[in-house]
Amino acid sequence: METRALLEAWRGRLGRELDAAIGFWARHSHDPEHGGFFSCLGRDGSVYDDVKFVWLQGRQVWVYARLYRTVPRFRRPDLLEAARAGGEFLLRCARVGPGSPKAAFALSRDGRPAKLQRSIFSESFCALGLDELGRATGEPRYRREARALLEAVVRWVREDPTELGRPLLAGATPHEPLAVPMMLLCLAEQLGDGDGDGAGGPLAELEGWCAQRLLHHLQRDGRAVLENVSEDGKELPGCLGRQQNPGHAIEAGWFLLRYAQRQGDTALAAQAIEGFMVRPFQAGWDPEHGGLFAFQDVDGLCPTQFRDPEHGEWFGYLAQDGKVALTIKGGPFKGCFHVPRALYLCEEMLEKLLQEP
Repeated sequence: METRALLEAWRGRLGRELDAAIGFWARHSHDPEHGGFFSCLGRDGSVYDDVKFVWLQGRQVWVYARLYRTVPRFRRPDLLEAARAGGEFLLRCARVGPGSPKAAFALSRDGRPAKLQRSIFSESFCALGLDELGRATGEPRYRREARALLEAVVRWVREDPTELGRPLLAGATPHEPLAVPMMLLCLAEQLGDGDGDGAGGPLAELEGWCAQRLLHHLQRDGRAVLENVSEDGKELPGCLGRQQNPGHAIEAGWFLLRYAQRQGDTALAAQAIEGFMVRPFQAGWDPEHGGLFAFQDVDGLCPTQFRDPEHGEWFGYLAQDGKVALTIKGGPFKGCFHVPRALYLCEEMLEKLLQEP
């Protein structure tokens, strides 16, 4: 099959997968009574727990709003209204108290705070979803709220983490997880895109800071991406320092590559591809069963997803041999985000390739 026909075939297949994934969440996750989305869904979409996780609410708002805004076949009023309902639920319920930028990690079905985490990710995904909702609706109040959340997250990461409520224990090893600069780089791109910040603007400075912090995780002469490094960018001793997550590394490389492309920095782009994508993929691939290992030890001391043709969407948890370990389609850490986002971005890339002469 010639190249163009092959690209067309893959675009059609991925498009059908994306339609099926969005259809699954649209049919089963919406809560018309209290707003927001259920994420704890069984294989057939049945709700097995009505707890609502804030970061998954923000992610689903982002997916719906982004698809509505950028993919013509998803420009449907019902999808935008679902995104708006999710955004309003977040504005109404996500914060743990009046005037506080801190968001809960989990909410009861009717929106009462149920659990708090001492991290930045609930607020970050609220900001991601609300900014995209503002772009899709044209209503600036969503984007203003997103910018306020971003400012709080940046303050916690770069200036004062005490508002997160995380105590500095004497025996704890100070470290920076890869997820922190990766998340901030994602947010800076989302909130700065099209705003005219430009080189030297406040979000451009943040993007540069994030890129440098990500490079700190590229250790051992560029042969390994480590999940945790010291605050000054050095490898840490022990299990904490040896941990790798190939999927995280590849995701960080994608954000870093997009930043390098915006900057016209070919050297950084090459570093993102080779150091954060190619080598982690090679090191993380399971040659016996296929797929990427979720966690690895860089020194080898210790130390996946299949679609469901019957009910739609993809399984999230597999054994090493590829057999489905859990049939649930969503939970505290998997919702309407990673699978639809991957399919959407692949379809977008294929569309661009097909437009080339």
